[in-house]
Amino acid sequence: MSQKRPITIARGDGIGPEIMDATIKILEHAGAMIEPEYIEIGKEAYLAGHSSGIPEEAWDSLRKTKLFLKGPITTPQGEGYKSLNVTIRKTLGLYANVRPNVSYAPLLQTRHDDMDMVVVRENEEDLYAGIEHQQTPEVTQCLKLITRPGTEKIVRYAFEYARKHNRKKVTCFTKDNIMKLTDGLFHKVFDEIAQEYPDIENEHWIIDIGMAKIADTPEDFDVVVMPNLYGDIASDVAAQITGSVGLGGSANIGDQCAMFEAVHGSAPDIAGKGIANPSGLLHGAIMMLVHIGQPEVAGRIHNAWLKTLEDGVYTGDIAKGEPHVGTTEFAEAVIERLDQKPTTFTPVEYTHTEPQEETTYELDPLVKDRPKPNVNRTLDGVDVFLFNNELTADEIGQKLEELAGPEFSLAVITNRGVKVYPNGFPETFTTDHWRCRFEANEGQKPITNVAILNLLNRIQQAELDFIKTEHLYRFNNERGYSLGQGQ
Repeated sequence: MSQKRPITIARGDGIGPEIMDATIKILEHAGAMIEPEYIEIGKEAYLAGHSSGIPEEAWDSLRKTKLFLKGPITTPQGEGYKSLNVTIRKTLGLYANVRPNVSYAPLLQTRHDDMDMVVVRENEEDLYAGIEHQQTPEVTQCLKLITRPGTEKIVRYAFEYARKHNRKKVTCFTKDNIMKLTDGLFHKVFDEIAQEYPDIENEHWIIDIGMAKIADTPEDFDVVVMPNLYGDIASDVAAQITGSVGLGGSANIGDQCAMFEAVHGSAPDIAGKGIANPSGLLHGAIMMLVHIGQPEVAGRIHNAWLKTLEDGVYTGDIAKGEPHVGTTEFAEAVIERLDQKPTTFTPVEYTHTEPQEETTYELDPLVKDRPKPNVNRTLDGVDVFLFNNELTADEIGQKLEELAGPEFSLAVITNRGVKVYPNGFPETFTTDHWRCRFEANEGQKPITNVAILNLLNRIQQAELDFIKTEHLYRFNNERGYSLGQGQ
């Protein structure tokens, strides 16, 4: 008999303990070779003073087992609490979030009978870096970070997933018609890597119309890969239109660790009532069993779950007014059918897949060990952001023209990204946050940091309140910064 695989388990908050108990009971009856190690994280850990929601001893367990089955967690609102999910994903390098979305027609109500789509979501970057600042009384900002190595990893994962699971197409979603640098990089890397997989069809959609297509004709998609925020939204929409977001399981995959969970949250409004659907977490556990090399057990559970639906055993969220059962009763119904296979649905059969280290690609995550790119970086100028709620755009512009000095010219002032100087429109709405772009005069390029510091000193002496700067770089003579609207 194979040795049991240690796994770290967190029962979670809200409905988490109920659906975790039901899921573990099914796993045990199905013969899963696992050895649970329970940890306490989430709401109680937050309230105990752990701002990340996870105590040190929990990290010790995760780093030891490298495998995590997690119930849904409640993150307290406000007070600077950080999302535990995001913290775990980023700390353990779980860069790929994989969410299958399958319709179970005709047994479950859905408008899309042929939906079978997998959302592969980048899990560490984008706006979920969580780098936010309040810069003025009226303006806050969040930094959107897209990196080449992070994008290469998730895009290659999507194509490798498609190849291993006999999928025919990978689709990329971005908004690079607006965010030409960040989303533009994601799209560019997708196009580059797609050339390495000539056996798999590839395409790109702008996220807004792409989401509309998911809602309308999801059967047109197979594997979909996208940056973090879009993937979070798209995967929930996709899960819901299959019949219920409560059915979706999620895998979070890294080079060394993996976490499995339900797509849905902790649903505190129904906690303790015994009515929650354990199917989402159960599907996460099925993905875990495949990941650790127990595909036969995974197939046994999945087929029993399908047979349970065929026999008309539903929890309230998918019963649509028909008779239904509670959490424990549903789990017992699945256990009763562990040796049965569905007849309406095609029985599921999972196979052993190659270990991740045997894939055809390898990326060292350490920046010091990656090849150094041959890039010529030059500095064109600087954006200086001011806090001002007294002067008009023209008054600011006239002052800054005088302060630019011999190295710089004031090119433009924007407010919320729109040009307000020179020749701004009086109709343009403004706040107290002003971006002032200084470009190097001819003969002064490339500009130096010393010149920028001298400029800032002149601005300070003029009693203008600068709050932030951004350098304007060119990389191999290509502009690495966006133009202001109207510039």
